Amino acid sequence: MKIFTMLLGLIVTSFTATGADKTNGADNFYQSDKVTHQKVTFKNQYQMNVTGNLYLPENSDRQAKMPAIIVGHPMGAVKEQSASLYAQKLAEQGFVTLAIDLSFWGESDGQPRNAVSPDIYAEDFSAAVDYLGTRSDTDKNRIGVLGICGSGSFVISAAKIDPRMKAIATVSMYDMGSVNRNALHHSLTLEQRKKIIADAAEQRYVEFTGGKTEYTSGTVHKIDENSHPIQKEFYDFYRTPRGEFTPKGSSPELTTHPTLTSNVKFMNFYPFNDIETISPRPMLFITGDRAHSKEFSEDAYKRAGQPKELYIVPGAGHVDLYDRTDLIPFEKLTAFYKANLR
Repeated sequence: MKIFTMLLGLIVTSFTATGADKTNGADNFYQSDKVTHQKVTFKNQYQMNVTGNLYLPENSDRQAKMPAIIVGHPMGAVKEQSASLYAQKLAEQGFVTLAIDLSFWGESDGQPRNAVSPDIYAEDFSAAVDYLGTRSDTDKNRIGVLGICGSGSFVISAAKIDPRMKAIATVSMYDMGSVNRNALHHSLTLEQRKKIIADAAEQRYVEFTGGKTEYTSGTVHKIDENSHPIQKEFYDFYRTPRGEFTPKGSSPELTTHPTLTSNVKFMNFYPFNDIETISPRPMLFITGDRAHSKEFSEDAYKRAGQPKELYIVPGAGHVDLYDRTDLIPFEKLTAFYKANLR
């Protein structure tokens, strides 16, 4: 049942397939009639269950071994937000695709919920390679990865130590280490960073002694005319029918919000260090020319070895490339993976 509430003049509904907002090219909850879908679960090396949506081209030859692509969702999101859209669109082009929930999020294991663990996030992508590489319909030598937003930094971290990932692409990438240490455009001072770390450390005492878990960052739940444009941009996706999705067992109040005490682990996360060692495996960085996150794709591109490409989408902001199908360069992604997963 749809639940309608009035919030700041906007109609906010819980998600249903028919209620999703499709304005301005948005199609986050796209359902392809050209692919088959099944939910799959597999273990990572920590014996945690990772859950994903597996898509196969509808008329594919089950006897043939096909190339495959693993797709990771934005940080704080779940596979139903952006990742499954990309996975279906690429499956339509002849790939086996797998959109996964990172550990601690969505339907994958991990306690406490919403915890930050960059190493385990990267491990989930390698575990997805384990899973796909042992399927009879997948060519283990032709597996690529695609990371959206924060997952862009996680797939880079994973690919540095997993050469089985043969082609690496990112869309609207956030370097989750840098944005937490420095904020956008290095606007966070060292003293502000130290205050964040100190607050998280003190909160550990509270939770260790049975106190309430605190959460941080993520998408705001209210906006007004004075809200920052970036807050409005994320709100328009995560808090409206366009992209709003609450996994079973969670609540709208917690979606997108990491735990306060774990989020500081990003301070020690440097995904672009040694990125050049991924070469000669190809890398593609896609960002919008209006994206507030463009600096991260530009930084990764500058550091990466050859072959590499920075592809800038005209007229696109950061969140536009989550779901606006008239802006997302699916043809570019298809050509990249077909050329490099031959």
